[in-house]
Amino acid sequence: GRFCCFSKEPLEDASSWSESIEKLLGCKAGQLAFQEFLRSEYSEENILFWQACEEYKKIKSTPEMIIAANRIYSEFVQVEAPRQINIDSGTRTNITKNISEPNLNSFDTAQKMIYSLMTRDCYPRFLKSDIYQALLRKAGSC
Repeated sequence: GRFCCFSKEPLEDASSWSESIEKLLGCKAGQLAFQEFLRSEYSEENILFWQACEEYKKIKSTPEMIIAANRIYSEFVQVEAPRQINIDSGTRTNITKNISEPNLNSFDTAQKMIYSLMTRDCYPRFLKSDIYQALLRKAGSC
């Protein structure tokens, strides 16, 4: 079979990534390729935040949720966070206000904003990028 340099997933999926951002983010290899592209554009925090939110929504226990919420907050949301995401101040303030009592929806608004930013802005550039084009060529040559 054809294998991608990123993971053990077959690379033939790569051609379907241009159909929609859902297809791209729906597989690990797609996420990794997109992450590499965003890193090259210095906006890797977007996919990392989105992935953190996806994982966060799977949490079952409150103590675990509190720990994860605080980690996401300090890494991505708070002002001057090391990987601060680009969200409006109202959304940031809301998350800050409720961070001491997080729930599974704590980051939904911010996640939707970042998802829409990636869809509108980063995804079209990814499809034109050398990273994606090289993966398509590799998929075609296997």
